[in-house]
Amino acid sequence: MLSRYQIAIIVGSLRKDSFNGKLANAIIKLAPPEFSFKQVQIGDLPLYNQDGDTNPVEAVKRLKAEIVASHGLLFVTPEYNRSLPGVLKNALDHASRPYGQSAWAGKPAGILGVSVGANGTAMAQQHLRNILAYLDVPTLGQPEAFIQVKDGLFDADGNIGAGSKNFLQNWMDRYVAWVDKHAC
Repeated sequence: MLSRYQIAIIVGSLRKDSFNGKLANAIIKLAPPEFSFKQVQIGDLPLYNQDGDTNPVEAVKRLKAEIVASHGLLFVTPEYNRSLPGVLKNALDHASRPYGQSAWAGKPAGILGVSVGANGTAMAQQHLRNILAYLDVPTLGQPEAFIQVKDGLFDADGNIGAGSKNFLQNWMDRYVAWVDKHAC
């Protein structure tokens, strides 16, 4: 079956063994076959500078093209100092500029995050929701998923573990319905 929906995954962590990278890889296995996912690289973007809007570097052109080509967005982000990571904010800024030419606008999104802390990225997700609202990105509101890293979150094969599978399958089912409702 051909994929009906192409989803751009934006992981807000560059760390090689990132928990959020692992979550991104595991959660997509819970999606139906008509969804395909591609992780968008953001680690090679220069720091945003408005002077580059008229002649963006290749990494920025690639980012914008991948976002434009997608039917939906999946953000999986850690929390740094009670907010989203700078690398993620940088990507949001690049793909939203120049003003009036945002690649993000209208793309339905879901937000997940995992951390070792008990609040599991709640503040990062709230800040990201505020930014996405301004960028005209319809974002799934419920269920929220503030996930704490605990033994058993992932099984030995890197899949979602049994203790979290029902919750995250429900989240994915709601995300799939959200994209189906809002994708252009």
